[in-house]
Amino acid sequence: MKYVIINGSPRKKNTWAVVKRTKQNLDGEFEEIQLIKEKIPMCNGCFKCIMEGEKRCPHFDAVNPIVEKMRRADGIIIASPVYAMNVTALLKNLFDHTAYFYHRPEFFTKKALVVVTTAGAGHKDVAKYIDETLRHWGVNKVYKIAFACGGKDSLDTKDIDKAAVKFRKDVESGKRHSPKLGDIIFFDVWKAMALKDDGIPADVRYWQETGFINHDFSPEVKLGLFKKAFSKLMFNILKRVM
Repeated sequence: MKYVIINGSPRKKNTWAVVKRTKQNLDGEFEEIQLIKEKIPMCNGCFKCIMEGEKRCPHFDAVNPIVEKMRRADGIIIASPVYAMNVTALLKNLFDHTAYFYHRPEFFTKKALVVVTTAGAGHKDVAKYIDETLRHWGVNKVYKIAFACGGKDSLDTKDIDKAAVKFRKDVESGKRHSPKLGDIIFFDVWKAMALKDDGIPADVRYWQETGFINHDFSPEVKLGLFKKAFSKLMFNILKRVM
C-alpha cells in the first residue's frame, strides 16, 4: 500500500508525534509532504482553477505535484494542529488551491485519515472541517484522530492505534463504502450545474469526459436501490430549480 502524508504544521511536535505513532500501525510505502517546505504562494482568489481548469492556476507547478502524489496513493493522511480554532494557514492555503475539487470530485476510491491536535480546544471542529473537505473531494471514507495534548506528558497511544488499525484494514481491503446522502446531493448539484447552458466550462468538460454526467454517483462506488432512487430524485429536482 502507498500512503501520502501531508503535514500542515510548520514544526514537528505533538501533531507529528501522532503521525509517527500512526505510521507504526501501517504497512507500506510512505511519502511525506511538509507544507512548510513546499513554499506554495498564497492563493490569490483568481478563480481560474474553477472557471478554466486547474492547469490555469498561476501556482499550478507548485500545487500539482502534491495532487499527483495523492492520486497515486492508496491512503491519504492529512495532519494539522489547531491554530486560532482552525487548520494552519499552510493547510488552508492548500485547500484554497484545490477548491476545484468541490466542483470536480475525483478521489472516490481513496481512504483518508485526519490527524488533529491542540493544546486546548477546537480539535473536533477542525477534524470535522478537514473531513468535510475531503468528502467534497470525493474521498470514500475518512477516519479521524483528534485530541487535546495540553497538560499531558505522553500520547494516548491506545486511541491512536485503534484508529490507525481501522484505517489500515480499510485501505488494504479495497472496500468501497456507500456514500452518505449528503455526498450524493453534492454530486447531483455539480452534475446538474454541468448540464446548464451557462455551465462553468471546466466543470462541463470534466463531467462529460469522466462520464459522471451519466451516473447516479461515481461508477466505482456501488449504490443500493434506495440511494440510486434518491440520487435520481434529487438530480431531477435540482435540474428544475437551478
